[in-house]
Amino acid sequence: MYNPFTKHPKEVNETYLEHMCCAFKFHCTLLKLSLCALVHAIFPFLCETTASDGIKDLNNCMQNRRKDGQK
Repeated sequence: MYNPFTKHPKEVNETYLEHMCCAFKFHCTLLKLSLCALVHAIFPFLCETTASDGIKDLNNCMQNRRKDGQK
């Protein structure tokens, strides 16, 4: 039977809870990076590369997860 809650997690070789935990970690990281970008916008001498470096790290992590999730 079709289940929209498990369709995508199965596609990336994860359970619903594994996928939820990973997505939540990405959310927390993006929230932190967003706040760093806001601080940098106001005080350009702070967090100069924090947001861009963090986004690069997240992208690398996501690319590796896609490779690992392929069958």
